[in-house]
Order: sequence, then structure tokens, then C-alpha cells
Amino acid sequence: MGLPSINPSGTQAWQNLREHFFDMQYVSMQEMFAQDEQRAEKFHIEWDKFLVDYSKNRINEKTLRLLLDLAAEVNLKEAIQAQFSGEKINQTEDRSVLHVALRALENDVFLVDGKNVMPEIYAVKNKIKNFAGDIVEGKRKGFTGKNFTDVVNIGIGGSDLGPAMVLESLRFYKNHLNVHFVSNVDGDHVYESIKNLNPETTLFVVVSKTFTTQETLSNAETIRNWFLRSAKQEDIAKHFAAVSTNIQKVTEFGIDAENVFPMWDWVGGRFSLWGAVGLSIALGVGYDNYEKLLEGARKMDVHFKESPFNENIPVVLALLTVWYNNFFGAETEAVIPYTQYLQKLAPYLQQGIMESNGKSIGRDGFPVNYQTGTIVWGEPGTNSQHAFFQLIHQGTKLIPADFIGFKKSLYGNKEHHDKLMSNFFAQTEALLNGKTAEQVKDEFVKAGIEEEKLKFLLPFKVFEGNKPTNTLLIESLTPETLGSLVALYEHKIFAQGILWNIFSYDQWGVELGKQLADTILNEIGKNKLTKHDASTNLLLHKYLK
Repeated sequence: MGLPSINPSGTQAWQNLREHFFDMQYVSMQEMFAQDEQRAEKFHIEWDKFLVDYSKNRINEKTLRLLLDLAAEVNLKEAIQAQFSGEKINQTEDRSVLHVALRALENDVFLVDGKNVMPEIYAVKNKIKNFAGDIVEGKRKGFTGKNFTDVVNIGIGGSDLGPAMVLESLRFYKNHLNVHFVSNVDGDHVYESIKNLNPETTLFVVVSKTFTTQETLSNAETIRNWFLRSAKQEDIAKHFAAVSTNIQKVTEFGIDAENVFPMWDWVGGRFSLWGAVGLSIALGVGYDNYEKLLEGARKMDVHFKESPFNENIPVVLALLTVWYNNFFGAETEAVIPYTQYLQKLAPYLQQGIMESNGKSIGRDGFPVNYQTGTIVWGEPGTNSQHAFFQLIHQGTKLIPADFIGFKKSLYGNKEHHDKLMSNFFAQTEALLNGKTAEQVKDEFVKAGIEEEKLKFLLPFKVFEGNKPTNTLLIESLTPETLGSLVALYEHKIFAQGILWNIFSYDQWGVELGKQLADTILNEIGKNKLTKHDASTNLLLHKYLK
């Protein structure tokens, strides 16, 4: 069956939103707050350990009602049910999309081609639990009998970004194993990553679904050669594991078949950390914490599947993105976590969001006549306040932003955390209210600044305000709340894709450059170029000269 194809711009809700936009495009959020003391009560959602305040947006109750009408007209509810039921909603690749099954309960039922996949999921989970436990506890040892101290994850895309983001986010919970990530085919990156490692105490996890990805295999072969300077061929079996579906190529590489963890084609790479790709997570923070990560995601899955849309965090955030992207013309969104632990969240979401929804063809096979896919970027506060906040505050671009903060710090230093969170709250307030010319003038007068200088400086000190933000206030950063947060954005991606009538789970745009790279690599190897455009020819000749 798959997904219906409904062009959102042809719906009645879209037409109503277009008309409504003319009433809202210059609306003052400051005035709306002044006129409605209950505004924050109306536009926030409390769920589990999350409070999501979306009252600082250029919306009113009619806006929300019309956006919810749009969700109804494009059959978002039915699309959610189709995903969770295992229908092949990734129609261009004829696949189901069931990363949600990877964090489901064992007695749940998720069907792929009529077969319940939960038994095989739990078989892999148990294998991860046993393998990771043996490594962490020192039951499995290296080829000289020493305990493992380091793990190197060799992968790219979702096979790298997901586990790297989670382990950075959960550094507070790490055990004695140090996990490193090698992704870029840049040889300098590889050698920098391994130069201080001891081959006797290092475990390598090669993550590649087909075991043919150029970057991953090149890096794995380089690392294997480095390892074999100290070890024998048979020692590879003790030091290398693989996450792959290609058992033949894995065993040809020298990896013991017992150390191979399977993947499934109904899980996209950028959503794969919840399965065997998460082996490095289980190694780095222990399986129990990995299980809590999955539990947090499962809770968000239930919330997304069952909550009414007006109380559904991923749906509301997706609708707000559509409101700004398609009606206000805002092309980017900032994600600003107020914790250094989440410094890799924005890069992770860049892949998830831009690879998923960077599409220009609708599900009907025709080019879309509206904007899809937002550009996502960000960095932790307070660092970002001293970097790009100037553009958000006083630039010419409208940049909606998600602020993510935690009520409790992990180390319990209240003085530091109060300073951090005072900035968290102050920035959204400043983006809302700005600073008027009258306020600036009063400050100048109190400071005794002379009239002529006051007139010159006045316009530069004025802040328009009226900049939209969402505030996600979470109890504390734990494996469980991180799982919920990541799953929240995954479901937001899905909801946006349905609203925009695109296929979110293929990534054909990634393939073209890979194909051309293979051709050019062959030409470089033979030192014989075929016909390219004039620019590429010039560059290649200079490179080979």
C-alpha cells in the first residue's frame, strides 16, 4: 500500500494558511504575550521528563488549528500507522521503515513481509549484550592476553555519526574503554586516530552494511595492515568485529563469523544506532545504559504514535517548521543545546534531517512547487552566543531556533549550572522582546552619554526581537532522556516528510558523487584522464602534474 500522495499546496488547509499568513507575517509576539496572560499555558506540552514551550512563536490559536488541519488533510495519522505496521513506506527502495522496532519491547509485534522481526532483533540484542559484557569485564582479551582498553569504530554516515554523537553525549556515563571513531577516507585522519593506540589492547568494529563502502573498507584495510605489523593473521579474529550483512566479505577480511552482528534493510543508515550499529555505544557506556537509551526512544515512539496531534511534541515541532519554511520563507533552523555534552547533536541532526528531507520530487514523481528540507545547524550555548548569535539577534534572516536545556547538571555544580541556565532563559527572552529605541536611549542617558554620540549609536543598539524559539527543558541528561530526544527529532523528520509529500528514507543524491569518484580514482591510478568539464580537467591535470 505505501503512503498516499497528497500535494500539501493543493489542500484547503494550505490555502487557509496562506491567507492567514498575511495576518500573521508582521505580528508582534510581544503584543500577543501582553494581550494574553495564558499564552504560555496554551502553547506548551509537558510529557514525561520534558517540557516543550512553543509559545515564543509567531502563531496564535488559529495558526495551530490550521496547521493541525493540514496534518489531517495529508493523512499524517494514517501515515504514522503505516510506518509502525511495517508497510513498505520507503517505496523507491521497496522497504519498510522500522527503526522503531529496534527499541520495542520483546513481546511487541512488528511485521516485515508478514514475518514478526522481534525475535531476530532480540537475538542480536542479546549477542551485543554478551559480547560487550565480555569485553568490558575483561573476559575476552587481546592476542597477548591483555584486557582491552580502546575501541575503534570504523564507519561513515549513520555508522559513525550516531554512535559518536551518543557516546559524546553520555561521556558522564562512560566506562574504562576509550572509543575512537574513524570515518573520513582521509589517510591523515586514520593515522592520527591510531598513532597512540596499542594493537594488543584495541578492539576494532567495522560497520558497513554491504562491506563495500569505499571509505570504510579503505580505512579498515589500512588499520588491519597496521595491526598486522604487531600481530598475526589469526589474531584478527580476536581484535575485529563487524556490523554487516555480507558474511562472505567479512570472513574474507579475516573477521570471525561469531563476531559479526547483522543489520537489516528495513533500517536506514541514519537511524541505525538503535541496532547493531550501537555496538560501540554498548561497549563505551555499558549495555545497561544502552538499554536505557533504547527505552527512552521507545517512550517517545509511544507518545508519537498515540498522542493527539495538539499534544504531540514531534508533530507540533514539524508543523512549526512547515509554517516558517513554507510561509515565512525561513530556510534554516538552529539547534542550540545548553550542555557541552550535546556538541555533536547538530552534526548528527544535519544528516538525519537534510539527507532525509533534502528532496525536490514529490511522492507522485513530479517536482514539488514548494520548499522542502531545512538547513540545520548549531552549537552548544554559551559558546554559540559568542559566535553566531549576532546573526540571529540583529541579522536580516529569520532563523527559528530550538533551545535545549536541563534542569539539573550531572556533576551537581549549582553555581556553574545557574550561570549556564540563566543564559539559556535570557537568550530566548531577548530574542522575543529585543530592545526598543526608548530602552536604549534611557540606558544612554543614565550612562551620561552626550546627545550627539547617543543619536549616532542609537540605531546600532536597537534589537527588533520577535525572533521565534522553541524551548525544550528536560529534567537531566541521562541515557533515557537522550533516547527520547533523538527519537523526537526522528519522528519530526518523518512528520515533515509526510507534510511535504516526499520520501524521507531514500538518499539517491548521495550516490552520484560516489559513482563519479570511482571513475576518477580509476583515471588517477592509470594517470590517464577521460573527458570531463573544463574545470574538472584543469584541477585533475594540476593534481597529477
